[in-house]
Amino acid sequence: MSSARIRRPQKYTYKRELQPVSADPLVKLSNVNFAYDSRPILTGINMEIPRGKVVAIMGISGSGKTTTLRLIGGQLKPTSGEVHVDGQLVSALDDQDLFSMRRRMGMLFQFGALFTDMTVFDNVAFQMREHTDLSEDMIQDLVMMKLNAVGLRGASHMMPSELSGGMARRVALARAIALDPMLIMYDEPFAGLDPISLAVVGQLIRTLNDALGASSIIVTHDVQESLKIVDYVYFVSEGKIVAEGTADDIRNSTAPYIHQFVWGEADGPVAFQYPASPYRTEIFGEAAHA
Repeated sequence: MSSARIRRPQKYTYKRELQPVSADPLVKLSNVNFAYDSRPILTGINMEIPRGKVVAIMGISGSGKTTTLRLIGGQLKPTSGEVHVDGQLVSALDDQDLFSMRRRMGMLFQFGALFTDMTVFDNVAFQMREHTDLSEDMIQDLVMMKLNAVGLRGASHMMPSELSGGMARRVALARAIALDPMLIMYDEPFAGLDPISLAVVGQLIRTLNDALGASSIIVTHDVQESLKIVDYVYFVSEGKIVAEGTADDIRNSTAPYIHQFVWGEADGPVAFQYPASPYRTEIFGEAAHA
């Protein structure tokens, strides 16, 4: 790969900053509504992500979970309501302030999304080279420290195509924490992993969050693994928060939708059968009798 890089006009001095202890949440969504044209996606969302905590957003596909992450990161603006991150109203930020805020966030995309033409080392070093004025010697030390934290210091020379799914996810995690972010967002971090890799990634999420003094938001379908590591859970259905609570609250919930989701039941509020006319009517005609 060519050594030429697109350089950003503004740099900031890299330094490790522990987040101050504060009663204010790091992220707060207040009565947030979002729609694509006339199609509502989120309705009346109220959510808080405390500093130093790991929070999960759960729900079936298409319920608005990833859209919530995009609103927090400023990729989307709410139709109404407010999204605050570290005390700042995200929708009111200009481009420079928005990019500055994003540099204090880490993102682990579904399936890792590593740069396929870069080595493991260069994937993790990418943000440091683009957004800081650190020397290559310092970047070398920091990258190896991040890779060591996820157990892959020995894989620094490898290409993404040489990695297993679990290894690629851990490299992506090392890249997500490259600049010691205040907030780390995970979009389906457990998707496609074998049981061992899943458990390793789950423990890394918890351990690294606590070590960095950061906050983490996990969008996931993997209920059982997530409930081992999170401090709080929001359940979203059809764009609304239908339940919230601690891991124990969710495990012990008797609400039909939550119980079905947590225990993977095939039928319930989320029906197995897609709405259709009565089966006997289709088979035997309108005159059929039970």
